[in-house]
Amino acid sequence: MRNELHSSFILHRRPYRDTSLIIDLFTLEYGRISLVARGARSKKTTLSGLYQSFIPLLVSWFGRGELQTLQKIEPAGTAFNLTGKSLYSGFYINELIMRLVHRNDPHSVLFNNYFDTLKNLQTNLNVEALLRNFEKCLLQEIGYGLLLEYDVNTGEKIDNKEHYLYQFEHGPVRVADRKQTGMIVSGKTLNSILNERYDDAQSLAEAKQLMRREIANHLGNKPLKSRDLYIQQQNVL
Repeated sequence: MRNELHSSFILHRRPYRDTSLIIDLFTLEYGRISLVARGARSKKTTLSGLYQSFIPLLVSWFGRGELQTLQKIEPAGTAFNLTGKSLYSGFYINELIMRLVHRNDPHSVLFNNYFDTLKNLQTNLNVEALLRNFEKCLLQEIGYGLLLEYDVNTGEKIDNKEHYLYQFEHGPVRVADRKQTGMIVSGKTLNSILNERYDDAQSLAEAKQLMRREIANHLGNKPLKSRDLYIQQQNVL
């Protein structure tokens, strides 16, 4: 049934042979897939504007194996208008999906979250909060969701007034000494992540460090290109 049109976004593209592209897509029903878009770079094509990130698409394809062939592509809406930090944030979440989501592994919840995140990046000034919420959803969907509701040693609910050592692959443990080595976060930060609401800069900063360490555990040694690109752009300005 893949010759039917499916909701999709292009995550990444690269040249293939003389006039074609290989496009990496995130689809609602089939997850992450790669297709050959034949003639996509030809001067004769009228569809070149569609082979970009952040455009809702309807796509069909055919073939067998890991790399199949694009059959039809058409817009499913207007492109999301991302600029400045929002644009680099879009590149960042695209790269996270490319690196952490397995091929042919559908994640409808994550797909819908991705759509909403792109939509909100156009107008929401609190980009950091949007990224933290997307990262939380991504980790949950790939089976590495953070434990946020209770102290894993005592079973007690997380207290906003306490501090916790977050032990990766284990969870939060209340500590009396904030100077203890390791990832120390406030209970308020853990509840902010859980409820996806950030009321202060400290909770947002701690959430960023916690998410960054957790994601790094699954990325391996290869750095994120989108993060390096953003740092380079910041240094130029």
